[in-house]
Amino acid sequence: MVTRSPSLATTSAFEILGPVMVGPSSSHTAGALRLARVAAGLLERPVVRAVFTLWNSFAHTYRGHGTDRALVAGALGLETDDERIRDSFALARERGLAFCFEVAGDDDALHPNTVDIEFEDQGGTRVVVRGESLGGGRVRICRINGVAVDVTGAYTTLFVSHRDAPGALAACADAVATARLNIAFCRTYRMEQGGSAYTVFEMDGAPDTSVLPRLRSLPLVETATFIRVPGSATALAPGVTVPELIEDARGLEATCRERGLTIGGVMRVREERLQGADLAEEQMAQVLRVMREEVRASIERPRPSLGGFIGGEARAVADAAPSVGDALLGAVQSRATAYALAVLERSAAMGVIVAAPTAGSAGVVPGCVLALAEYLGSEDRMVEDALWCAAAVGLLLSTEACVAGAEGGCQAEVGSAAAMAAAALVQLMDGTPAQSLDAASLALGNLLGLVCDPVGGLVEVPCQNRNAIGVAAAFSSAQLALSGVGSLVPFDEMTKVMLAVGRAMPPSLRETARGGIAQAPSALAACGACGGCA
Repeated sequence: MVTRSPSLATTSAFEILGPVMVGPSSSHTAGALRLARVAAGLLERPVVRAVFTLWNSFAHTYRGHGTDRALVAGALGLETDDERIRDSFALARERGLAFCFEVAGDDDALHPNTVDIEFEDQGGTRVVVRGESLGGGRVRICRINGVAVDVTGAYTTLFVSHRDAPGALAACADAVATARLNIAFCRTYRMEQGGSAYTVFEMDGAPDTSVLPRLRSLPLVETATFIRVPGSATALAPGVTVPELIEDARGLEATCRERGLTIGGVMRVREERLQGADLAEEQMAQVLRVMREEVRASIERPRPSLGGFIGGEARAVADAAPSVGDALLGAVQSRATAYALAVLERSAAMGVIVAAPTAGSAGVVPGCVLALAEYLGSEDRMVEDALWCAAAVGLLLSTEACVAGAEGGCQAEVGSAAAMAAAALVQLMDGTPAQSLDAASLALGNLLGLVCDPVGGLVEVPCQNRNAIGVAAAFSSAQLALSGVGSLVPFDEMTKVMLAVGRAMPPSLRETARGGIAQAPSALAACGACGGCA
């Protein structure tokens, strides 16, 4: 019996094809917003004062990525797809929220995307939270009020602040037991003997708020609250796990054979078990609706990006396709390329997109899948199954490796997206699960070592063009696999290779804008005239 990681067992497909969010970055925008929302959720009253201390990649690129606006939006309780994120500073002033940002700089001991959040609410209660944005909108809370914790949302999580005194933990556990909640894990942290202590209960099942009054009435308890991590599986279906369907790529292929299903079919069944068939169907329909809007909006109505570096490229590629497309990319790949560029333009203007698996790589999957589906005349069910297939590949990459540029370079973002798209293209063409996984491995291997070097810290250049390269890698890899040209290195091994290469990259080439194209003289000169980070 193989032990699977809780994240693999509980991560929703819609954290891979999602979140539906305002751009430009899933880790720096959506993830940052979610971290602030978690911190605000630890307080019982609205936040009136906020101090955000930024580390590593966050410190270097927070203005260009909209991280500052997203953190304030999270303090206000906005959702990731709320277009008011762009105007969150003004909204905060209207609501009486004072905020500031402090740049802490670099610390190799911390995750590349780390922020310390200090909040004070209307009643004077203060909380300090350290959070990490893991990529694709996924987050982890690693410190609360100076005490190390590890909260990802994999379980329903109850946080209790109490005095370090005999009987305190027993009284808390008794209150939880009285509410008939099953404790999976329990950890108690304390600053000093007899001082403040914190207990984190991770439990099966849905949050039962009836336990909170019981806990708060205990003499030694100061505060008690559920930590709600937006987008986590427990937010959709608390306590439900589905580890038996997907273990790794090899196991996924075996499941396809045993059940007579495609990769997309297995992933659909998995999500239906995780959160129910109706909700799974509703969310995939929403993903498809947003994708169809995002691939066309910037072609039909180009808008300037935050930094002004891109805008209009998608329309230019679409307009040029009749004259150059047949000789070069071909009609379908030309359309896919225009679609991919359009998504990045929409994201860079803080429009609503679907992260797939991240915002910086969000154009590859919809560009490829929708362009081919339109050529084939595929019905929505077939298109959705291809997207389910892409989500399965992305799930393995996000849980067994990484999909964040700050952690693994652009190979982790556009490379992962190309692997997802390649597998989906093969499925749309009625290829086998083995061919889909071969295509995914080829695509990942062909973009191995791709660095993340956004000019000015903006998700614009070279990010938009790299989505076009991701499309090319996906199409060529799919054609190779369907032609019987497989991958010598299987997908599971290629995933580990990609992770190792990402770890070997210096920080300057992992989304800090301190290396690569970002440091070219022309790029630096362009940054001097850019108002995106002002």
